[in-house]
Amino acid sequence: MIKKGMPKKVLILGSGALQIGQAGEFDYSGSQAIKALREDGIETIL
Repeated sequence: MIKKGMPKKVLILGSGALQIGQAGEFDYSGSQAIKALREDGIETIL
């Protein structure tokens, strides 16, 4: 449910190039953020 004052759309920016072995954690956190925002009815743009 979108409450008054909450955004309708959110732009998710990736973390970019990292060291080998670190990309997985950042991909996971980004995907969890997208999942949580979508559950609240907020459109996400990746």
